[in-house]
Amino acid sequence: MIRLEPRPQSSALWSYGSPILALVITVLIGLALFTLLGKDPVKGLLVFFWEPIRTPYAVGELMVKATPLLVIALGLAVCFRSNVWNIGAEGQFVLGAIAGGGVALLAGKDTGAWIVPAVLVAGVLGGMAWAGLTALLRDRFNANEILVSLMLVYVAIQLLNYLVYGPWKDPGGYNFPQSKTFESVTKIPRLMEGSRVHVGLILALAGAAALWIYLFRTRAGFAQQVGGLAPAAARYAGFSSRKALWLALLVSGGAAGLAGALEVAGPIGQLTPYVPAGYGFAAIIVAFVGRLHPVGMVFSAILMSMFYIGGELAQSRLGLPKSITGVFQGLLLFALLACDTLIAYRIRWKKGAR
Repeated sequence: MIRLEPRPQSSALWSYGSPILALVITVLIGLALFTLLGKDPVKGLLVFFWEPIRTPYAVGELMVKATPLLVIALGLAVCFRSNVWNIGAEGQFVLGAIAGGGVALLAGKDTGAWIVPAVLVAGVLGGMAWAGLTALLRDRFNANEILVSLMLVYVAIQLLNYLVYGPWKDPGGYNFPQSKTFESVTKIPRLMEGSRVHVGLILALAGAAALWIYLFRTRAGFAQQVGGLAPAAARYAGFSSRKALWLALLVSGGAAGLAGALEVAGPIGQLTPYVPAGYGFAAIIVAFVGRLHPVGMVFSAILMSMFYIGGELAQSRLGLPKSITGVFQGLLLFALLACDTLIAYRIRWKKGAR
């Protein structure tokens, strides 16, 4: 008989071992899934975990996918560590893309290089404004931030569709629902020739370092976490739980908005209905697989981008549906939730009574 026995204290070993075990379980289930679908499981495994790193160009594409995931996850980590459940990063990503894209559309042939910082700042402000709606409703009316932020995702997508099907539609785009292609001066600078990796990667890594310092080496970071987790204790210590709420959501929204601006002014180069790629939702998994720690989220963002690229390759090479990416993301999340049980409980094997 198998029993779960509560541990006297949480296991530090399983706090870090749980994501690794979850990944192993995800891979094993994935192999079984490939077999049931009549595909070569070894080839399927190579498509997901070897092809994305096989060549320098492939590694560059991996970094392009990992950049928005990491930027959004860093902002979400501030929220989740503050006990603020922002589930609407996808909507804030879309608003950042709209705001940044709107500034990019203002550029002309003679516009200077100052337009690139302006695009990024507009993206940050757009994401912050969208997250600020959730903060306002939570602060003034005690609305549930999970529901509010999630519902605002669909409002943001409809706003994007209105713009690309209406006022911002490219008149020379053969009636396709898309804005005109942004001027070259608005494009995010690339780090090297022959690769699409751009300076957003440097911003993401710098953000990870800044978040580590803020959370673990400053009084403000400590106050932020206490303000969300224990409002009564925060008030006793002189910390403001209200300030923690606003700061968490604005930082998270700003990070998601920055990722949206980087995406439309980088790899995409215009606004289309396909800007919402699910990065805001996938970044939630990135944050928790990375244990809400900046270093852990760097590696989990790379892992999640492997799932994205592997899913795209699986469609073309194995004939699998597009949903295979979401299947692997979901498997990883549920495996992680199951494995996290080992942090607070230990497994005991006992003989059953006759």
